[in-house]
Amino acid sequence: MTTPQATALKIMVIDDSSTIRRSAEIFLTQAGYQVVLAEDGFDALAKINDHHPALIFCDILMPRLDGYQTCALIKKSAKFHTTPVLMLSSKDGLFDRARGAMVGSAAYLTKPFTKDSLLTAVREHTGGAAPVPSNT
Repeated sequence: MTTPQATALKIMVIDDSSTIRRSAEIFLTQAGYQVVLAEDGFDALAKINDHHPALIFCDILMPRLDGYQTCALIKKSAKFHTTPVLMLSSKDGLFDRARGAMVGSAAYLTKPFTKDSLLTAVREHTGGAAPVPSNT
């Protein structure tokens, strides 16, 4: 029998806001997912190879390397081009959604997100794979 940790999907959250990272981490961990946090695009690119996330949430407005650039670099990688990247933004504009789609993002989630919207997005983009239920 495998342990929940061994079979849990790994999800990366890239956001320069510690509040957003912490909220996402709490929601995802409570639902049984493993979470990898990154403060910006450079941090994410340094960690992605070690962790092989099944799904990546990426903020758009970040210092140094913004979400569009980060997503484009992930999508250009032979190893991670099929990994779904979901953009996170406080703006809900058509232009932002279109630009996200152009760099290969699978979807767009508006901040502040709810636990339900975050978990629904995860299920939709991981082939409906549910995490291992926890005993909470």
